Amino acid sequence: MSAMMQPQIILLKEGTDTSQGKAQLVSNINACNAVADVVRTTLGPRGMDKLIHDDKGSVTISNDGATIMKLLDIVHPAAKILVDIAKSQDSEVGDGTTTVVLLAGEFLKEAKPFIEDGVHPQNLIRSYRIASNLALEKVKELAVSIEGKSLEEKKSLLAKCAATTLSSKLIGGEKEFFASMVVDAVIAIGHEDRLNMIGIKKVPGGNMRDSFLVNGVAFKKTFSYAGFEQQPKKFLNPKILLLNIELELKSEKENAEIRLSDPSQYQSIVDAEWNIIYDKLDKCVQSGAKVVLSRLAIGDLATQYFADRDIFCAGRVTEEDLHRVAAATGGTVQTSVNNVIDEVLGTCELFEERQVGNERFNIFSGCPSGLTATIVLRGGADQFIEEAERSLHDAIMIVRRAMKNSTVVAGGGAIDMEISRYLRQHARTIAGKSQLFINSYAKALEVIPRQLCDNAGFDATDVLNKLRQKHALQSGEGANYGVDINTGGIADSFANFVWEPAVVKINAINAATEAACLILSVDETVKNPKSESAQGEAAASAMGGRGRGGAGFRGRGRGMRRR
Repeated sequence: MSAMMQPQIILLKEGTDTSQGKAQLVSNINACNAVADVVRTTLGPRGMDKLIHDDKGSVTISNDGATIMKLLDIVHPAAKILVDIAKSQDSEVGDGTTTVVLLAGEFLKEAKPFIEDGVHPQNLIRSYRIASNLALEKVKELAVSIEGKSLEEKKSLLAKCAATTLSSKLIGGEKEFFASMVVDAVIAIGHEDRLNMIGIKKVPGGNMRDSFLVNGVAFKKTFSYAGFEQQPKKFLNPKILLLNIELELKSEKENAEIRLSDPSQYQSIVDAEWNIIYDKLDKCVQSGAKVVLSRLAIGDLATQYFADRDIFCAGRVTEEDLHRVAAATGGTVQTSVNNVIDEVLGTCELFEERQVGNERFNIFSGCPSGLTATIVLRGGADQFIEEAERSLHDAIMIVRRAMKNSTVVAGGGAIDMEISRYLRQHARTIAGKSQLFINSYAKALEVIPRQLCDNAGFDATDVLNKLRQKHALQSGEGANYGVDINTGGIADSFANFVWEPAVVKINAINAATEAACLILSVDETVKNPKSESAQGEAAASAMGGRGRGGAGFRGRGRGMRRR
């Protein structure tokens, strides 16, 4: 009786939402599957695109898993983990973002019936970790190295990797054209790690094939003053001076006070101002430079002064472009025009100003250090060019990875099927429950080829059965067979040059398994009511301050006096 009378102990603040045990784990799994279902249809060469319309009214059309995940604005705490792994895959390897989310979602989906049947999550996690290690070993074993090949062979191999990445993007129709462009750009920057050394400039108009690669730097013509048209627009082997100063007439600072006893002294002050600017311009000319670029404004006086002496100048060049010009031409950005020596001047074989679409571009080509390249993208709609830029970013990352970790594996779901077969075989040798769990992990890996078929409109069951039969051959000849997107059957992915760097798969399997294990290991979610009300208040005060005139009334037109 006394046990019945004990008061209930209230530990957490009133209104705290706690959900525990099996039910909330299943709800977390369902949330993650809902997220995976969003990006599911974007996988592969026949994947569909998503149109995302945000609160600011900007429209993004994208096929890139990471971009979609970022723009979805997911609030569910467990599902956010999937957004994080997509981001990490994007920054680490560049491609395979959809794959990661799909795999993580599928691992959880396969775990769900076990959880519902009362299996302890830790058993699942242990088996998944073992399976993931086995899978990674298998990937490394199946990977083929492209080291030690001549430059031409390496170029074509890298272009194949880039083409595989681009085939699932909006610009897949022109993948060969862009793949070779990307490979040239990456080889141009050599072992330079900074990605911003490859500039991508977007010019609406024309078609995709009008895009071109500049082995050097290209940027849009900057704002120019009178006298600009008299300047020569083409130089061979010019010297290039890079500045970070204004070449304009400077008036005194505001509120500067000068007391004159004689009006004639005023003229000397005006002359001093003019002498300062002429002195600067003179030093620029004496340096022997034929192209002067500055991050700050170059005024009309300076523009005309340079035009008279056959020198090209451009002011207000963006910092990024200026640094790329410095890296390419071997020059150094100067903050003063005093003592400009030859060592700080850059040079290139050809400088010209060229019309691209409606824009004029300043193009530096044939740069000596050659550590930079610029891709000028053309296309119809703005959204299209934006998506093309994202696709090229993925391809550039993939080519860089393939150059560094020079091993590739067969794409098109071939590697996934092979690992799946290997794990099923391995599971048979294990006694105990983990045989079932490793089997379910193996089944989850088949989601990639299945989804490739679904997205292309093929019969997934039929194709998967053919693939399983091929991969089960004892001779091992079927190891590279994947989905053939063009015919709806199966084909040797390796022979068809559907390749991807091994690092993409390794990273994807690693990240997806980690995420799945993390979500499985959560057994209680506690929602603190304080933080919710605090957020609510913050949002309300922001709204109040912005739209409602701060008080309770809406003042339209004239401000109403407060009583």
